Amino acid sequence: MTRTKMMMITIALMSIGTFVYSQNNTEYWQQEVEYEMMVDMNAEKHQYQGEQKLVYHNNSPDTLHKVFYHLYFNAFQPGSQMDVRSRTIKDPDDRVGDRISKLSEVEIGYIKVDQLLQDGENVQREVVGTVLEVDLSEPILPGEKSTFNMKFNAQVPLQIRRSGRDNEEGIEFSMTQWYPKIAEYDYQGWHADPYIAREFHSVWSSFDVKIRMDKDYTIGATGYLQNPEEIGHGYTDEKVKPKGEKLTWHFKASKVLDFTWGADPDYVHDTLEMDNGTILHFFYQDKINNKENKGTPIEENWQKLQAKTKALFEYYNEHIGEYPYDQYSVIQGGDGGMEYPMCTLITGERNFESLVGVTAHEAAHSWFQHLLATNETKHEWMDEGFTTYISVLAEDKVLEQNKEFPLERAYSVYRQLATSGVEQPQTTHADRYRYNFAYGASAYSKGAVFLSQLGYIIGKENLDRTLKRYYEKWKFRHPTPNDFIRVAEKISGAELSWYLDEWTKTTNTVDYGIKDIQVDVQGRQTIITLERIGLMPMPIEVEVTLENGSKEMYYLPLRIMRWEKSGMDNVEDDWAWAFPTYELTLPVANYAVQKVEIDPSGKMADVNLDNNIYEKELAEKENTESEDSDN
Repeated sequence: MTRTKMMMITIALMSIGTFVYSQNNTEYWQQEVEYEMMVDMNAEKHQYQGEQKLVYHNNSPDTLHKVFYHLYFNAFQPGSQMDVRSRTIKDPDDRVGDRISKLSEVEIGYIKVDQLLQDGENVQREVVGTVLEVDLSEPILPGEKSTFNMKFNAQVPLQIRRSGRDNEEGIEFSMTQWYPKIAEYDYQGWHADPYIAREFHSVWSSFDVKIRMDKDYTIGATGYLQNPEEIGHGYTDEKVKPKGEKLTWHFKASKVLDFTWGADPDYVHDTLEMDNGTILHFFYQDKINNKENKGTPIEENWQKLQAKTKALFEYYNEHIGEYPYDQYSVIQGGDGGMEYPMCTLITGERNFESLVGVTAHEAAHSWFQHLLATNETKHEWMDEGFTTYISVLAEDKVLEQNKEFPLERAYSVYRQLATSGVEQPQTTHADRYRYNFAYGASAYSKGAVFLSQLGYIIGKENLDRTLKRYYEKWKFRHPTPNDFIRVAEKISGAELSWYLDEWTKTTNTVDYGIKDIQVDVQGRQTIITLERIGLMPMPIEVEVTLENGSKEMYYLPLRIMRWEKSGMDNVEDDWAWAFPTYELTLPVANYAVQKVEIDPSGKMADVNLDNNIYEKELAEKENTESEDSDN
């Protein structure tokens, strides 16, 4: 039995009995959509005509009287919310800036719905920016389905953000968010968010897509090509003689969140088969790299990339779980790097390390988003942060960088955010951050630190097991932050709701310090006074170095965890959060203590490291200088 058949059986079993219990204290269910689309491209005018048949399965306990579609291309028009937001935010994305406001009629994007029928009946509809609001002719009852037939026409915008034509590297079509897409409905209701440039929340769907396009173009896409013998273009060894001026490319994909494709007449198409049978596809232009590393052929870097991509997938398969689809495509296009189901669009004129780095990140999104489909608009740190965490480790391994602390930069950026005065809680909607910097640092860096610091709290082995169990339990579903932390609790045995709440729902910081070191009156014990300065609690590890060079680690459990980390030699009394100080008593005289350090691993995200280390020689020098100054 092939892996594809096994996956389809798994999906079918998952679809039976949709109502199961999740950690949200509600019955878990998720909607399902089947798309059939046919589009006819006019490449010269950058326009296309489309027909869409959409079967909507209402697996919710609710009766639906409305549905909503996203019309993402409408964002690329002067005066749109994306345009105005980019021109009014204090630190705009330089890829956008004021460019939308300057688009001409032939450069803007749009999706116009010409006809929409529900089960053969007309419906009332209204376009509101990037959202189509639809009043149903008949409500969709719980457990029922309804069929929508649509005709639409669209224009591909000049490449600005993610989607578009003629990007800066000369790729003609980066076709993302390109079709009328039904909005997600879940236990929180409809998620018909306007497109303002950030994140997405999508329905698990199947796609049957036909793209009719000029014969000279090569297409890389989500899904499996159904007619390679008719297409050629590197998909078969046969030389195809096109009938007419256009070819029809036919793709199918099941249990994915979206459908994306890129097209260019100059694409080189390479493939590499992994040991487990997964086929990796690579689409790129063969030309001289004029942006970085001038004079280097792009082809050279992209050919070297292929073995590294294989190694990345092997790393993710081992450390998260098996990639379930039979293929993945790395496609040159877009405006940087952006993940999509079964593929990514990345800019390709990079030095080799950068090319591997962007591929590592976007490929990891195949797990953290396109298999674990969190609501990115509300919990963007879960996909971006978890992806950053695992991709940084994978990149370090695959490029043989062997860094002592690969996630050091994520901690540095987080500390910059935490002390900047512009941080907002991670529960902030992705479009509601006052600064782009605050959004990026919170989603990527603080999100990555969340995982790394969790490893400090419960142990790296427990963290590794948590990621694997989380994937197995929640793939092909829509997990929430609570779903993740409950997995971590079950794996470790620790109480962890405090960690999730403090880290994501507040801007409280971790700040512990060494307040004082004294000897008792008999001179037989050293008393180290630690203080909690920040509002966020943590279990504390303290390393003490004696004058003979020996080291001892002391572990101070956090009372509200109701748990102790295993493998710790010196477990002290737990520290209750309300007590601002803690006395650690050691059976050694003061003169024997040379150094005291809080968290030598560096994995606790303390925002002020200056008070985390006591060194005897430095302290004596400071005391002497202080006495001289007083005299």
